Amino acid sequence: MAIRRAQLADIPALEQLLEEILLIHHQARPDLFREKGKKFSRQDLEKLIPDDSKPIFVYEDQEGKILGHLFTIIENHVGQNDQEHKTLFIDDLCVADGSRGQGIGQELFDFARAYAKDLGCYNLTLHVWNANKGALRFYKHQGLKEQFTSMEEIL
Repeated sequence: MAIRRAQLADIPALEQLLEEILLIHHQARPDLFREKGKKFSRQDLEKLIPDDSKPIFVYEDQEGKILGHLFTIIENHVGQNDQEHKTLFIDDLCVADGSRGQGIGQELFDFARAYAKDLGCYNLTLHVWNANKGALRFYKHQGLKEQFTSMEEIL
């Protein structure tokens, strides 16, 4: 089992995982997420995979099957009011449906944390939907705390 940088050959597995995570989001918020589709098209993935500012990693088992992914974005904050700092943003972390509960999500998160430290990042951030109770529990268990609250009124 290994976590490695995604390659173009991984696109079919990434597409499958992206469909799975979309279904989870659809079940939590059907008003915002379609039941079928993907966050990224094949063409998007072909551009993202070699992009060093948005590295994608995969969790591969001993047989070479992709069981999880980690999409990240390296952000450099140099705003007028912000202190300069680098952030590793987790854009998407997914474990295949049949492989959940085996510690793969933990390994991917630990990898992201170590990767962020290696890059000299000040912090690690992500967005999680409040309706996704399992993800909320997981990230709180990792020691993450709310950074800000986004609110809505459905009209």
